[in-house]
Amino acid sequence: MKMTIKQLRAFLAVAHTLNFAQASERLAISQPALSLAIRGLEEALGGPLLMRTTRHVSLTPEGEIFFPMARRLLADWENAEEAMHLRFTLQLGKVSIAAMPSFAGNLLPAVLKAFRQRYPGVNIAVHDVINETVLEMVQEGRVEMGVAFEPELADALHFTPLGSDRFVAVVPAESPLAQKSQLTWRELLHLDFITLQRPSAVRLLLEQSLAQAGRRLDVAYESHQLVTVGKMVASGLGASAVPALCIQQMRELGAVCVPLVSPTIERRVGILRLKQHQLSHAAAALAQTMSEQCRWPDL
Repeated sequence: MKMTIKQLRAFLAVAHTLNFAQASERLAISQPALSLAIRGLEEALGGPLLMRTTRHVSLTPEGEIFFPMARRLLADWENAEEAMHLRFTLQLGKVSIAAMPSFAGNLLPAVLKAFRQRYPGVNIAVHDVINETVLEMVQEGRVEMGVAFEPELADALHFTPLGSDRFVAVVPAESPLAQKSQLTWRELLHLDFITLQRPSAVRLLLEQSLAQAGRRLDVAYESHQLVTVGKMVASGLGASAVPALCIQQMRELGAVCVPLVSPTIERRVGILRLKQHQLSHAAAALAQTMSEQCRWPDL
């Protein structure tokens, strides 16, 4: 027989009051039920914890030793119960998420603001990393979920789409191309091309899509950061193509975004998690908030 939390509460009530009548009143149970709980605890532990006469109740030496242990056990139980209740009700918790820069620097802040307003007790740790690292972190269990382009081959991952991201041209404000309603790749590539360094998914997707259309992507400048790419374009060094998620960011840097066709390059963006892994309540709530709040920018 194993001791139970009910027996612990019964013992502590008697140990505190040294009175069965007061202890049974405190616990709102009958004295026979209280005595039965104490007896069950003593049988589970292997010996008496209380000495009881018609007028007096006291602890045995073993009962004296067990008393502080029982208090710690009950406190730990109650703390665990409270902690889990807070997490299941989203009053407390932590979510670790990885997101590719185009999402992390543009749509994610508004999502986090809405989430914080609903669940102020939940902490969010954001890893702003390239698309490939997002997939690695999710697959290795280093984060609960990620936001990235839809992977072509990832049997272990579950993908929930948030939207389809189309690439747009980014040109200097003073360029004649900035006045056009749309641009073809042929027109765009007349300018020096600026893009992200490999192994960026943006770079690889552009190269693969253009190769399929019979075009080669000649790169004049490359950087690890989209912000640097935008600043290079804004300063007149050349042009680029970025996901539509980055439109506002590029505008803030002083560049102009124009719809890009021939070919049109787009790919779905969504939430990634391990198929065999169930999201925590906090992570599931964040994923739901993303689905509700994500609004793709439009030229």
